Amino acid sequence: MKTTEKILFPEFGPTTKEAWIDKVNIDLKGADFNKKLVWKNLSKLDFQPFYNTEDALDYLKNTGENSQDLINYRAVPVTSAESGNKAALKAVEEGVTGILFHLKDAVSVTVLLNDVNLDKIAVSFILENEVLSFAEDFFTYAKQNLDNSKNLRGYFDLKIITDYLTKGSIDISKFETIASLLKLGESYPEFKTISVSGTTYLDAGSNQVQEVAYTLNAIVYLIDQCIDRGADAELILNNLHIQLAIGSEYFIEIGKFRAFNSLLHAIAGQYGVSEFKHTLTAKTSIWSKSVTDAHTNLLRATTEAMSAILGNVNGVLIDAYDTEFNNPSDFSSRIAGNISTVLREESYFGKVANPVDGSYYIEEVSTKIAKKALELFKVIEEQGGFEKAFESEFIQQQIAEIRQEKIKLISQRRLSMVGVNKYPNLMETVPLETLSTGGVSNSKVLIPRRASLEIEALRRVTEELVGETHKRPVVELTSFGNLNIRKARAAFSYDFIGVSGFEVLQEKSYNTALEAAKSSALSDSDVVVICSSDPDYDENALTFVETFRALNTDKVLLLAGNPLSIIDALNEAGLDDCIHLRSDVIQTISGVQNKIKKINKSLQS
Repeated sequence: MKTTEKILFPEFGPTTKEAWIDKVNIDLKGADFNKKLVWKNLSKLDFQPFYNTEDALDYLKNTGENSQDLINYRAVPVTSAESGNKAALKAVEEGVTGILFHLKDAVSVTVLLNDVNLDKIAVSFILENEVLSFAEDFFTYAKQNLDNSKNLRGYFDLKIITDYLTKGSIDISKFETIASLLKLGESYPEFKTISVSGTTYLDAGSNQVQEVAYTLNAIVYLIDQCIDRGADAELILNNLHIQLAIGSEYFIEIGKFRAFNSLLHAIAGQYGVSEFKHTLTAKTSIWSKSVTDAHTNLLRATTEAMSAILGNVNGVLIDAYDTEFNNPSDFSSRIAGNISTVLREESYFGKVANPVDGSYYIEEVSTKIAKKALELFKVIEEQGGFEKAFESEFIQQQIAEIRQEKIKLISQRRLSMVGVNKYPNLMETVPLETLSTGGVSNSKVLIPRRASLEIEALRRVTEELVGETHKRPVVELTSFGNLNIRKARAAFSYDFIGVSGFEVLQEKSYNTALEAAKSSALSDSDVVVICSSDPDYDENALTFVETFRALNTDKVLLLAGNPLSIIDALNEAGLDDCIHLRSDVIQTISGVQNKIKKINKSLQS
């Protein structure tokens, strides 16, 4: 039977991408399309503002399969077998499907795993000592307590790569241990005895391309070490577990995991292995978390978990929102576990096969990350491989450049962190001991850290000031002139200066600049921010500053805006600084804090 396809609205012809761009350029009124609308990612990749069928690509192969049996891990530190077992059973009761035990010393496997159903619950172990004896006991216990050897899921992690990256030394004897573990675990195809973690890269400030490339370099290094000790490449790859961190760039992270899977298969092909089954776990990053407005970490963890699941990982490890400044409470641990459960059961993540496949944008993201990561991977291999590149500090230097760029963007508020450099919670009081003193660098190793450390250090200075003076610095927003502009600049100032942890008062509006200057100069505030429009500044700002300084020479005086034509005159009259979209938060607030400190010292003397 012949069928004809009916075309709806035939009077409207198809629109090409070129036509859309022509229309956009008209609307831009001469502004540069690439500068205005093309997004430049920190992985040095450019992404277009829209895509259509003309952007169809030769898609990557082997990007993974969306897991319909996603493992929801919870980390359990083990001080004793009894306490570890109690924590594990509690986690299982709360819906967690995977337990990651962290053992510093061997404990009784029978006690640790008592009543844990190994056929349904994945069990993984970070092992630091007595590895082989524990592994032998574990596999003996598993054999006695499993219905089917294929049901045993999880992995061993000896922290070989992690310790090397963070401590600068590598324990070569652990490669002999891995060779033994491969033999012990041969009967359990779903349990992985070799782990490589790349979380340190992202947590030390790397971009996604670096994380993918350097993790692959580390995997090649580990495979070669194991082959040198008599292990088979196919057996190694089938026993491989990889863990990557999840950053906050939602779509880029989806593409990252897909690109990683594809490149890992390409590398396996170089060892003559075409079919193998590894596992990939994603962990919420340390880098993206904050200790200020900490409940925002719940939102960050949720979007991170979403991107990882859509990127085809096998499991997720979601940290509690308060793990960066506290021992996670029962509540925070339960909420972290619930994130994956809600995504799986209520949002149907994992119940739709590869939902992002075919998305022009995500396919391009995946392809570009894979291409760039492969280029960087080859650079490292040409330098002699992972170990030589790390010993020469090439990897550390490359990551340091990206880390500093990210910190600069955060300080300029061009890279937003809610509760840190944007929309600070001014009702919140953060304990001094919770706040960082700033970032610590070591060119020889990689140090996992929060992106917000430098901003936290500002808050710490404020809390120290409060401790010394028993008074929180007060900021007054003083406005006059054009209503719409002064309101907008007052709102901007409230957000900008709020990062400091000062008490920021609601805007005070005045009929004239003279009235505003006199009132704010004689008020009880420590900092005054002038808020008005550029035309009002041209006419009245100099009078404001001169009147203000005639009455008060101590207070910090700021101006919201950047009136370049009169800025020199304002500075000469006594203006301390301007705050605007290009202002550096750390530099500006540090200057304010330093002046307040000097004033306090002079008053005390």
